[in-house]
Amino acid sequence: MSLMEHGGGAHNRPVTAVAWASNSSTCPKDFNLISITEDGAAANFTRSFAMKAGYYLCYSKDMSGGMVVSDVQVISDKETVPHGYCYIPEHLEPRASVSKKKRVCVRMVPVGGVETAVLDIKLTAKTRRMLQHYTCLGDMHGYVMWCKKGPFSSPLPQAKPRSLSLDLRQLSLDQNPPPLPLRPSNAPPFPPGRKLSHRRSNLQLNDAVDKAVDSSNIYGISAIDGVPFTLHPKFKTQTNGTTPTNTLNNIRIKSVQDIENEYNYTFTVEENAAKGTRPPTTGSTS
Repeated sequence: MSLMEHGGGAHNRPVTAVAWASNSSTCPKDFNLISITEDGAAANFTRSFAMKAGYYLCYSKDMSGGMVVSDVQVISDKETVPHGYCYIPEHLEPRASVSKKKRVCVRMVPVGGVETAVLDIKLTAKTRRMLQHYTCLGDMHGYVMWCKKGPFSSPLPQAKPRSLSLDLRQLSLDQNPPPLPLRPSNAPPFPPGRKLSHRRSNLQLNDAVDKAVDSSNIYGISAIDGVPFTLHPKFKTQTNGTTPTNTLNNIRIKSVQDIENEYNYTFTVEENAAKGTRPPTTGSTS
């Protein structure tokens, strides 16, 4: 019987690889070495009676590669490998070889591409013993190879653990926020002990806002950059922030009719030029 099978759950898992191995030392990891047949005979394949070294059949059910064995066939050296099939690999000791008269080939497919696959492989001595629920693949070198097919169950994916401490640190409210760009609401404070005039404080405040503009971009530079700003004396406010009364009294609110009378223009010159006539003169010449 096949060795190193893990409980009843392994019977529902598909075979993912089949290979030859000289012994348990050369058998790949996660492979099951078939060392004894179902009827109790040694499952050591040899090329001839004169050879002492043989090889064993092994298979794997490790699904980390994402492939499964959907079919197995035993063909002779005169047959060609069927389309979609390949010979099984060999993990042998140096100078060891596998007989080419009968060879095992398998068909590998992605695990999501089929619903049924090879579930188990067994060997029996060359007798007429039948294995229930198994398909006979043929005889080779004194043994009969069997396989069992059916629907398989894939292992459930395991959720990756998440670090709660990292998530909590990312949501921490104790972290300092990034600095905001310079604006009038967060302009740098003036040095203590220095009293600035109202006009100079406004100039420095505007200068701080202008520095926030990217000077490396030509579209952020205006035509008045570098021109000093000066307020006309008549618009200067007093220290208490109120506007003089005489300035307010000089302001005249014009009506619509006043504006029409002041800027009235008849376009007489333009009309005469369009008609080709000369404008009338104020005096006559003798």
